[in-house]
Amino acid sequence: MEAKQNPPPLPPTAFRPGEVVVVRSAAQILATLDDQGTKAGLPFMPEMMEHIGKRFVVSRKVEKTCVDASPYGMKEFNDNDVVFLEQLRCDGASHGGCGRACMLFWKTAWLAAAGTESSVAQDDGALETLRKRLITKRQDGRYMCQSSDLEEATHKLSRFGRLWKCVRNVTQGNNSVLEMGRMIVKPAWARLWLRFFPRWPSGTNAKCPAESLSLQPGDWVEVKSVEEIKATLDATGKNRGLQFAYDLAWCCGKKFKIRSRLEHLIVERTGKALDVRNTVLLEGITCPCRCVIGGCGRADYIYWREIWLRKIPVPHASGMPDSGKSVPRACCSSAKICAIPETVGK
Repeated sequence: MEAKQNPPPLPPTAFRPGEVVVVRSAAQILATLDDQGTKAGLPFMPEMMEHIGKRFVVSRKVEKTCVDASPYGMKEFNDNDVVFLEQLRCDGASHGGCGRACMLFWKTAWLAAAGTESSVAQDDGALETLRKRLITKRQDGRYMCQSSDLEEATHKLSRFGRLWKCVRNVTQGNNSVLEMGRMIVKPAWARLWLRFFPRWPSGTNAKCPAESLSLQPGDWVEVKSVEEIKATLDATGKNRGLQFAYDLAWCCGKKFKIRSRLEHLIVERTGKALDVRNTVLLEGITCPCRCVIGGCGRADYIYWREIWLRKIPVPHASGMPDSGKSVPRACCSSAKICAIPETVGK
């Protein structure tokens, strides 16, 4: 009797939002990687190893992604075979404690449909071999991660290709027709609007002030008014290198919970480590690339200087945001974590 063999890896378009998948074994993942620990330019990172053998729900087929410092803006992954799993984000443990909390990109070759493999055997030897294969730092000291290597892991899209991705996002189940219609019309309108109106709130400071509130995860804050925030900005709308995005004004006067402090990060365009001061991330406030036709699913967290916030007591239940509903999100490529200047840490 012939031995029963595992099914071959699923084709790139096999996984749709809502499907349950299991992360393949260390040996199977290792077989897909080159000597740099990457597949088609995309690294499998040490922070992903804790998910080996576990089951997750596919949240999105990644048809395109924004890439910082790329002259082409939105790009497509090589082989177009990447998905997001639920809200799995990088904890930065193997990358100097980077606090960006990026969404993890998963090649479909690293996953199997949950029904095809009842369990994934844990091989300590394969796990250790896989761990040794994965590179986190280059010889020049720069970090290597999925964010820093996005340029190598993707290729440019033509203008038609970018429009075709809008169709693909609908057919793949990422968005409804109505959602995609809004994601085409609103960015077009925003671009037109920004041609005629000032883009950034700005101030007059030659040297911007700083403030430390020592905020911790779970604390609650209220975002200061636009006028109060303007008083902390320079003529370019930045506070010590960090931009206050043009459409963050909707947050002013509202209450949010602190997700985490941001003290270290890896700059996407360089791979360099950067220390950051007096900065936090707020629960649910991420960037959906609202000015990009068809949007982007990376959902990077927005930076918030503590001087833009005031600490408040925990609100009563009636005043808290409903965690079951989506939170309106800010957007601007210059406000995204990946696009900040290195002066932001000063």
